[in-house]
Amino acid sequence: MSLTLLGWRREVARLYADVRACDSDPRGAWERWRAGRDRLFAEHPDSPLDRAAARSLPFAPYDPSLRFVSELDGGVEDGRMEVPTAADGAVPFVRIGRVTLGDLGSLDVWWLDSYGGGIFLPLHDGSSGDTQGSAQSYGGGRYVLDTVKGADLGGTDGRLVVDLNFAYHPSCAYNPQWSCPLAPAGNRLQASVAAGEQLPPGGWY
Repeated sequence: MSLTLLGWRREVARLYADVRACDSDPRGAWERWRAGRDRLFAEHPDSPLDRAAARSLPFAPYDPSLRFVSELDGGVEDGRMEVPTAADGAVPFVRIGRVTLGDLGSLDVWWLDSYGGGIFLPLHDGSSGDTQGSAQSYGGGRYVLDTVKGADLGGTDGRLVVDLNFAYHPSCAYNPQWSCPLAPAGNRLQASVAAGEQLPPGGWY
């Protein structure tokens, strides 16, 4: 890992620490988080976007009804997935439970089963699809939580804050040189989630 990438991760961790500290004002925390992401993508040397062409990342308006504080249901079958990557070989994840998101359905919660560990919660929904079509979000899905990389919205007493307004695209959505875990079957919702990061017309590449 280069020191510039370390700097990127520190900045991401700071953004999410601010979100957790402002639990009483999730919309305000989201607005500051968005502004921080825009700044990172436009200025940081490890941005997955061409910094010369970077522009504000498109997001749906904040919808407070899509913020959940969900109990982690551990009564699920054991599950495991291994995600091949160019840099790190196969990255293992184990399923540790599910969270229910009101009428939208439920999503599997994964644990990174390697050094460092961390919760991983990807999301694929009805807005995900072919970037050359009318999709609103990346076909491989978006991430809501990826705590090993700092994306942690908080939660206590066996509950997780799952705010779909913070759903963001993985780096491979901006640049095909990146590889990233995609949302498996247990992380797919049929309904379109009109929240979180969106694609610009025609996608990023």
